[in-house]
Order: sequence, then C-alpha cells, then structure tokens
Amino acid sequence: MSEAQAKATQDGPQPIIFRDDMSVELVKSSASDSDVIWAARVSTAGEQSLDAVGADASRAEGLINYLARERHGSPFEHTSMTFFISAPIFVFREFMRHRIASYNEESGRYRELNPVFYIPSKERRLVQIGKPGAYEFVEGTPEQYQLTVDAIKESCTLAYANYQKMLEAGVAREVARAVLPVTLYSSMYVTMNARALMNFLSLRTAREGSHFPSYPQREIEMVAEKMEVEFARLMPITYGAFQKSGRVAP
Repeated sequence: MSEAQAKATQDGPQPIIFRDDMSVELVKSSASDSDVIWAARVSTAGEQSLDAVGADASRAEGLINYLARERHGSPFEHTSMTFFISAPIFVFREFMRHRIASYNEESGRYRELNPVFYIPSKERRLVQIGKPGAYEFVEGTPEQYQLTVDAIKESCTLAYANYQKMLEAGVAREVARAVLPVTLYSSMYVTMNARALMNFLSLRTAREGSHFPSYPQREIEMVAEKMEVEFARLMPITYGAFQKSGRVAP
C-alpha cells in the first residue's frame, strides 16, 4: 500500500495516516565497477592506474571477483551512495547499529512531526515461535492481525492527540515528542560505500545461499531490498561478485 493509498482518519488538525510500506530513493551516487578497478590497480600501476581501467576493461569481472573472493575490501570503499529513506523510527534504531555509514535524520526538536504511522500488512508474519537464536515467524490468525491493527491505530491516535495538546499548551517540541511511539515514520539520508552496503545487506536480508544466514526483522529487510536494487543497477559486476561469494562483504 502506497502512502497515497494509506488509510486516514480526521481526528486532529492533520489526518492521521497509516502505512505498511517503506520509501527508498537513491538521491545521488558516485559508484561504478570502474571505481573498484582503478582503486585496486594503483597497487601495481601507480599513477597509471586510471589509464589501466580502460585497458583492462575486459578483465574487470575477473579482478572484482578475485577481490571479493579473497576479501580484499578496500577498493570497494572508493564509492558512495546516498539514499533518502522514510520508515518507522524503530527501523532507524536498527539501522544505526551499522556504524559504517553516515546519517542525518529529521529532528523532533526542530519541527512538528507529521502523524504518519506504521501498521503491518496482512502478509507480515506475526507470531514468533522458538527461542532466541533459534526461532522463526509464522502466519498469524485473522483475529490476531485485526487485534494488532486496531491496537496500533488506537495507541497512535491517542498519542498524537496528546502530542498536539502539549504543543498547543506551549510545551517544547522536544518534550512533547516523548509521547509518540516508535511506529512513527521518520526520514533520513544515509550514505554508504559499496563495502559498507554489502555488509548491511548481508545482515539485513534473508537469502538462500548466504554463507552466513541472517534473520532480519522484516521491516528493515523491506528497506534493504530496495537499496539492493539500486546497488545491483549501479555496480552489476560487484553485485554479481557479492552473490557468488555467498553474500559475504569483502
């Protein structure tokens, strides 16, 4: 469901919007397979490494596969991808555990936060079975799903109403925001190089064939999947090497 299709209620000065999707936009990039080649070639070609990129274009795939396989990772760092992401706050809290990136997030101290909240889609598995380190998620019942949606909507509607009451009473935004839940959507810019992005994808996507299986929360995986599409488009040879290496970051 897109934001334009999200359901809204009119219980306040702004309509309360409930979404079940994530927004990811690549806003700028300096990232190509050739960037990896010239960075790697400097070790043998020195100041002629940029010329070596064109001369060795036919050998690029072999070199990049070698770098990924042998985990010579620094050449992949000479790239940059900046994404604009809109997602619930709890997704960003997981995101920022990845310290090999640069972040700037919108501030609830300096602006009034919009009433946009996350609810899971019907496809989102709701029930966790097993114990920590050995669990899986399974489908919930229609009753469990409806209970979840109703509870989230009720809580978010009340929280935002209290937020507005405090703002109208002159309470500072940085204090009033304390009542808002982590289902609230925020937005941020995140910048990563290809090596950092491969590390992020290896941990935040669940894929068959991964050398180290990962079990990410579905909501951050939804963001990671969209970032992966852009990475594969910008750097197809590097992305292929990432896949061949069992989705292990070099």
